[in-house]
Amino acid sequence: MKKIFFFLIIPGIVLPDSCQNKKVKHPSSEVINNQVLPLSDQENNGNWLLNEEVSDEFNDSEIDEEKWYIVGKFKNGKPFYKHPDKPQTKVWKGRAPSQFSGRNYRLEDGILNLEVRWEPDFPFSEEIRVPVFGEAMPYENITTACFIGRREFRYGYVEIRSKSADTQVTSAFWSTGRGIEMDFFESFGDGVGLDKQHLDSELWWSIRDWKQLRGKPTYTERKDIGFRMAEDFHVYGFEWNEKGVKYYVDGKLLSVISAEQVTKWAKQNRDVDENYNGYVAKVPIHLWLDMEIFHWNGYPKSKEELEANSPDDQKEDGVVDYQIDYVRVWQKQV
Repeated sequence: MKKIFFFLIIPGIVLPDSCQNKKVKHPSSEVINNQVLPLSDQENNGNWLLNEEVSDEFNDSEIDEEKWYIVGKFKNGKPFYKHPDKPQTKVWKGRAPSQFSGRNYRLEDGILNLEVRWEPDFPFSEEIRVPVFGEAMPYENITTACFIGRREFRYGYVEIRSKSADTQVTSAFWSTGRGIEMDFFESFGDGVGLDKQHLDSELWWSIRDWKQLRGKPTYTERKDIGFRMAEDFHVYGFEWNEKGVKYYVDGKLLSVISAEQVTKWAKQNRDVDENYNGYVAKVPIHLWLDMEIFHWNGYPKSKEELEANSPDDQKEDGVVDYQIDYVRVWQKQV
């Protein structure tokens, strides 16, 4: 069932989906004064205007590939890694041992399902890449999904309603710009072992400098948000401007960080000079939706491990989903 907005004399609402195991519409989907507004600002005190060029409700039968680059689509029987807007730039194939596959997604009932698959017969790349973080490992057994936004924007309010994959894989919502990276969250779905069990309720976000610090954070936070991010749908909001960021979870303020605090953190935790400005997040960004293996946290070694938390009737398909209801970006009205 698609999300339907009624623009009449009086504001309409989104009809609820009462079917079991399908998404329940969140109050953030209400139309107020002919606008869809951030969950944390339903009165629109921020004077927000939805940027429809980078937002997506995932209601169509196919992905809008003018809006998203699907990494690893197949050509002549093999995954093909060439960005349509940057054909001379090498495209990342994923964090080994997992590899991005352009087949690993489904659109169902207005939900984008990004899939992690146990797929030993996939035509994996033979490249063994030395990563910036972690060990060099071969691509094998596991495929994941990656969508990269083709249009960029600077500053605004970014919101996603999602449910992380319930397995030892990271479901991520992040962004890149010239020399910078902002990770809105990197959610590890299932922490296995006594020293890892906290990870599935930990919200980890970061600002990273790729010009001077080779991707190390200039600021990062890890917060226990009191629920497993793979247990149900939740709304994560990120307000970003030249002065700093505010982080919201289900419409409630979680964190406020100023640009000055970012720089202070960077100077305390990184080898930088006294003139270093750690608030590098001042350039336009492209959104990313992907799934990755963080092998230092553990990862599935078999289909049975991948499917450990799946319902009994779904344990044999070798697929676990990272589910995304919508991605929305608002910016200040001029």
